[in-house]
Order: sequence, then structure tokens, then C-alpha cells
Amino acid sequence: MRLLAVGFFGLALALAPCHGAVAQEWPARPVTMIVPFPAGGPADIAARAVTNALSETLGKQFIIDNRAGAGGNIGGAAVAKASADGYTLLFTTPAPAALNKFMYKSLPYDPERDLAPVVIVAKSPLIVTAKLDFPAKTLAELIAYSKQNPGNVNVGHPGNGTLGHITSELIQQFTGVKMTNVPYRGTAPLTTDLLAGQIDVAMDFMPTYVPLVADRKIRALAVTTSQRTPQLPDVPTVQEAGYKGFEATAWYAIVAPTGTPQDIVSKVNNAVNAFLASDKGKTFLSQNTMQGVGGSPEDLKAFIAAELAKWGPVIEAAKISM
Repeated sequence: MRLLAVGFFGLALALAPCHGAVAQEWPARPVTMIVPFPAGGPADIAARAVTNALSETLGKQFIIDNRAGAGGNIGGAAVAKASADGYTLLFTTPAPAALNKFMYKSLPYDPERDLAPVVIVAKSPLIVTAKLDFPAKTLAELIAYSKQNPGNVNVGHPGNGTLGHITSELIQQFTGVKMTNVPYRGTAPLTTDLLAGQIDVAMDFMPTYVPLVADRKIRALAVTTSQRTPQLPDVPTVQEAGYKGFEATAWYAIVAPTGTPQDIVSKVNNAVNAFLASDKGKTFLSQNTMQGVGGSPEDLKAFIAAELAKWGPVIEAAKISM
């Protein structure tokens, strides 16, 4: 019996380091990074740059899986329900990680409960643009014109419930004006109609609009960040138009299924922070009108909580329901 006990004890000692070694070996196989939007959009472009950096740093391939649909909920639900083993991550924007819970009556997951913060990657301003022959040449003139013509200014955005839509509602609430929101199925048809003069104003993420502004095909009225952006240094902020405290930014972050081991979260967090601090990362961010953020998982958790507190009342007041 004593020999048997010693044998079992020895076996236990032999097995214990193996479990630790398995945990330390992550990633031992490719990791799937789900992007809940179509390929080619700002989120997809940012995700591919980050996953390339993760592949190089962590020694295993990180594979993009575009699962678009339902405002990001299809991809969000896939990650929320995935095994918490570090092999399925979500590269997210505000909607699937936070704001959709205010707009969808039957969201198949709870982002606060089912998704664990890993790292916030970057922020990106939204831009307010107008067709060239629109009477208003500045944001202040747009507000004045809208007050004189309530409901007659058409504001395009890339879809119901998108940040462009919510930002339009926030501006209208801040300024006390009423415009007519016109939803599109993405940025491409929105810019087509803006260039053709079919709508008056557009509110959307910046990257697609910067070259159009530079070529004088459309007019930029304002950016929605608290400071001007290097890509369009002559374009004022909404705050500069007299609306103190106004800020609306797109953001990109990585989250994981709740319960993902902390050492795995830390590895991804550290690798992303290193990429953002590198020359390669800074060049990518600058070329895509993004501002690197980084920080700890706790920083992302606090940021999401602040976003929920900020946008929840706006969405409720605007009665945005999907």
C-alpha cells in the first residue's frame, strides 16, 4: 500500500507540471479573431493590422473571421458563446460590445456579462460633411439653417443604430434642432449619394471622407473628437462651434469570452500595447485616421462603462429600436 501511495504521489507530481506547461504554451494552435462586420471596412482593416502583429509576436497565426450581420450581433454572439480558452476573440466596435444592448429587444447575449475586456486598440473621430452646394459652410451655419428649416435637412448615416446615426441624434439633442435621418446600408452608398447631391449632410467614420474633402468634392463641417485631427487640421471640432463637452468617437477593442484565463488576456494585451507603441503601429494608425489608445483590461472596462452611461440616455431619448 505504501508503495502504491508513493506511486500515485509520484504520478501526481509528474502530471502537475504538464498542466502548467499546457497553459504556458498558449497559443498552441491558430487563434480566430472574429470581426462582426464585412471585410474592407475600418474595423476589418484595423483588425488585420493587429492580428498580423499578434501572429508575429506570439508565434502562432491569428485568423480573421468576418461574421457580419445584425449590427455586429452575429459575431458578438459567436464569441460570447465560444469556449473561454483564448482561441476565439472579438475585434469589436461600440455596437456589439456595448451599445446594441440598448437598441435590440432580443439581444442573444449580454456584452457586460458574457464578454471580458482585453484591450482598447484605437479611437477614430467621426466627421460631419455636406454636399458642396449646401447653403451652410460651417457647423454653426448648419445648426442655424436647421432651426430655420426644421426637418428639411437630410442627414445620411451608414445604417440604423450605427455610431453615425447615434451621433446625429446626439448633435440634434445638443443643439435643439430637428433634422431628418436617412439610413444607408454602409458607407459606400452614403458617399455616392452625398457626392451626387442626393442628401445634404453625412455623419460617419472619417477614413473614407478625408480624400473627398482634400479633393474638394465635399465640404467638411466638423469632427466629433475633443481635439482637431492631424489629417484635417483646418476642420474645427463640434466643441469649437460652441457645444462644450461634446465628443463622439468610434473605437476599436479586443474582448474575449468571459472566463478566459488572465494569463492569456495579459499576453494579448501586452502584444497589442507593444504594437501601438511601435513605429509600424504608429504609421498604420496615422494612415487610417486612428488614435492609438492601449492600456489595461481594467481601462477598457471603465471606458465601456462610461460609454454605456453616455449613450444610453441618447438612444432612449431618440427611441432607436432595432
